[in-house]
Order: sequence, then structure tokens, then C-alpha cells
Amino acid sequence: MSTSFPSFGFRLGAEFYRRSDVLQVAQELLGKYLVTCWEGQRTAGIITEVEAYRAPDDRACHAYGNRRTPRTEVMFRAGGCAYVYLCYGLHHLFNVVTGPPEAAHAVLIRAIEPVEGLAVMCARRGYPAPERLSARQRIALTTGPGALAQAMGLHCSQSGQSLTDEHSSIWIEDRGQRICAEDIAKGPRIGVDYAGACAQWEWRFWLKHSPYVRR
Repeated sequence: MSTSFPSFGFRLGAEFYRRSDVLQVAQELLGKYLVTCWEGQRTAGIITEVEAYRAPDDRACHAYGNRRTPRTEVMFRAGGCAYVYLCYGLHHLFNVVTGPPEAAHAVLIRAIEPVEGLAVMCARRGYPAPERLSARQRIALTTGPGALAQAMGLHCSQSGQSLTDEHSSIWIEDRGQRICAEDIAKGPRIGVDYAGACAQWEWRFWLKHSPYVRR
């Protein structure tokens, strides 16, 4: 259980996630700490890159047009739960559901900077032990949504899990790190060319000075 580990900040509550402006929530997630705890193994990292998705008008959103499927149904819940889906049959991608009930907004977490459980992350990713990592391997370990999900032990089976319940094994912490607007870069989202004009929306946000960003 997550409660067997000390907390280094405070867990974000429902009020953070349930705001209606998904772009604001996405940017404010930068600098927060994504934490997981599975079978006594705790991992954590600073969120460095995100993408926002918004129903019903965003063609890149899985719930575009308020489309409801067994996979997307979790997106229509009140903000503050996980939406994890399988991409190309290979990669589990972790998203945070945001907004009020029925809004179907979400933020994809694209990269983190590891700060806890580095050895566990390396083992999950099939990488060398932390002391043997090259600089390139250290960055690649958790850069990219599929890579970070694997390193953090995130899986589709956890889709729908609460991020705010004190007994949850996935949560996001505020540890007091403040990110200024001038430290945030933005640009079009990655891999959504099918979305027409929506593909050009600058809804990807990242920390300008972090190496843990997909360039």
C-alpha cells in the first residue's frame, strides 16, 4: 500500500484535477511528481512533458464528439483518475483524466525525470544497473510516454484507478517546486497527424531546460 511509504509533499486532490480548463491543468502538472508503489517498490519522477486532449471538439482526443466506448468510458468520470491505454498493441500510455464529470478531458504524461526507484525502473526497462547507465540511457529510461509507463510499472489494468484516494498506488505529489510561465515551452502534439487542423494546436507543453523531453 502506498501509505507504508513516507510522503515528500502533498497528494494532489480532486479540486486540482476537476477544473474545466485542461490546458491550465496540463501546464500545472509540469514540475509535479508522479509516484507509483507496486508490491513494496516505489518509483517517482518529476513530470517534464505533457499533452492536453479535450472532448468533444478535439479530433485528436479519443472521446472526440463525446464518443463513448469501453476504453474511453473512464474519460467521462470526474477528474482525478488514471486513463491507461495500449498504443499499437505494444505501449501502455498513462493519462490523467481532468475536468468535471462527463467532460472527457485528459492529459497524457509524456516524460519524467527519475528521482526515486532508479534501480527498479532500470530492471523494468531491461537497462543496466543505474551506476552503469550512459547519459543517453539515463534520459531514454523515462522519456516518451511508453518508456515512462514501463519504468513506472503502469499498465492498462490500472485504468480507472483513483489518483486522489489515500490508499491508491498511483498518485501525483506537489513537493513545492514552482514552474514559471517562461520556463514552459509549447508546440503541436506528437503523432496526431490524423486529427486534421487539430494536429497543429500547440497543446504539448514541456520544461524548457529539462533534458527529459522528446525533442
